[in-house]
Amino acid sequence: MLTPWGDLALSDAHVHFFSRRFFAAMGGQCGKSPEQIASTLGWTLPPEDPAELARAWAAELDAQGLSRAVLIASVPGDEASVEAAVRSFPGRFFGYFMVNAAEDGAPERTALAIRCGLHAPCLFPAMHRYSVQDPRAEAVIAAVEAAGGRVVFVHCGVLTVGIRKRLGLPSPFDMRFSNPLDLHAVAMRHPGLKFVLPHFGAGFLREALMLADICPNVLLDTSSSNSWMRYEGLDLKAVFRRVLDVAGPGRILFGTDSSFFPRGWNYEVYEAQTRAMLDLGISGSDARMILEGNLSTLFAAPQDSL
Repeated sequence: MLTPWGDLALSDAHVHFFSRRFFAAMGGQCGKSPEQIASTLGWTLPPEDPAELARAWAAELDAQGLSRAVLIASVPGDEASVEAAVRSFPGRFFGYFMVNAAEDGAPERTALAIRCGLHAPCLFPAMHRYSVQDPRAEAVIAAVEAAGGRVVFVHCGVLTVGIRKRLGLPSPFDMRFSNPLDLHAVAMRHPGLKFVLPHFGAGFLREALMLADICPNVLLDTSSSNSWMRYEGLDLKAVFRRVLDVAGPGRILFGTDSSFFPRGWNYEVYEAQTRAMLDLGISGSDARMILEGNLSTLFAAPQDSL
């Protein structure tokens, strides 16, 4: 993709893979069919076969000039959807999957998904109402390590799910479990794993930076509109400056939080973030790491990163 820093193999570290199973799960909570959910939202209903949805995302990335993307299965139990996507386009997609660590069998499901080719579980402690320090979360993280996984995604900070609001569904989340500092002891216990925090910590920027400063295995992704900035009177330029000062360019993952069709890839997020980086005067080498290299490095085999 042609960027302000030249032609880069742009990689997006945060794309939600809203499969037919996701639509069915949302519909099951409000008594609607997947077709009715799509109609209510004004979104394109995905095909039954997740490989077809993967093809749609691959075509979208081609049209926008992107090289790679992380696809996130966005309801627990939807590992098979992203497995199909990764299997259909090896090397193009990284597969993440949501895990509720409070559910029975979560460590076993996690280990199986990693062994089947997926790349990282996504933990949402506030959504599922447990602490990331809970032994159940520790069991999931240990399962990742034992299965040969390298990455764990942990959502901290403010958690809003727009689709739930539009469908009139409650969001009984518990922000007591949202502080990035809760991850400190966990990340220190697992130095061989990388922990990714999306949305710059989603309102806990100070805490996320403290964590990243102490734990070199913590990375931040830049995804979403980052509307949490209004809590601190910040703009994206200031956010990038602070993160670069503490974590450096090698631990920032560019992402958009793209999710549905017909919108497809969210170019507006890319545009806003690159504008902020330009205003900050970021170098070409730093931009290349953030926009292209860090995601690939995250999953590179040890010998590949020498």
